[in-house]
Amino acid sequence: MQQTRDARTLRPGDGLPAVTKTLTQEKIHRYAEASGDHNPLHVDASYAATTQFGATIAHGMLVLAYISEMMTASFGASWAGSGGLKVRFRGAARPGDTVTAAGRVVKIEGEKVVCEVECRNQNGEVLISGEASVRVS
Repeated sequence: MQQTRDARTLRPGDGLPAVTKTLTQEKIHRYAEASGDHNPLHVDASYAATTQFGATIAHGMLVLAYISEMMTASFGASWAGSGGLKVRFRGAARPGDTVTAAGRVVKIEGEKVVCEVECRNQNGEVLISGEASVRVS
């Protein structure tokens, strides 16, 4: 069971435990099935080869889920009950990419913890960046 972090023990600058995942076309296909999003950019290699990306790319929400997994590992049920995200999608993740979700505490306002969050690929390219907030006690 996940432990909820106590706001009294957190400090600005504290890092969150990173989550690293390797994307595969199989994961992308499974996400397409679960979400109902069968856009050919994600699931049809022949079609995707004709686009600006040159190959299939992962769903943005699949990559964003890695940030949510990191926040759940850090804040447990508090994240599920009170978490919020404000992010920008900045780059495409591709099959074979290793994606790392990372974050750090930037401020604490009473029981509200605000974190800077991002996902980067193995080349250090930012795929998603933004802010996550959660209420902890």
